[in-house]
Amino acid sequence: QVQLVESGGGLVQAGGSLRLSCAASGRTFNLYAMAWFRQAPGKAREFVGGIRSGGSTSYANSVKDRFTISRDNAKNTVYLEMNSLKPEDTAAYYCAAGARGAFVYVAELNYDYWGQGTQVTVSS
Repeated sequence: QVQLVESGGGLVQAGGSLRLSCAASGRTFNLYAMAWFRQAPGKAREFVGGIRSGGSTSYANSVKDRFTISRDNAKNTVYLEMNSLKPEDTAAYYCAAGARGAFVYVAELNYDYWGQGTQVTVSS
């Protein structure tokens, strides 16, 4: 069982930056692929990006070149660094863990564990 706890959300002006963290329990964090999803009000949850157990990353086109995902296996933590934020980035952000560590999937059904989410609000 893996428990995920996100933190770092908040209110930021457009053009600003935020860093989200996702702390995981368990001794096998390094084996999991980790991903970030987001859900805006009235919209479906969407893939933001992910990092494989080996450290390579994939991103949605909407955040590529603005967001960066990294992981610190010693701290059982994955990060989402968000720069040049836009009002359309406003959403609840969720981290997810997938047991097939070599793969980052766009579809949320491929992830085994989820955090409770943290709210990011970008004002114009």
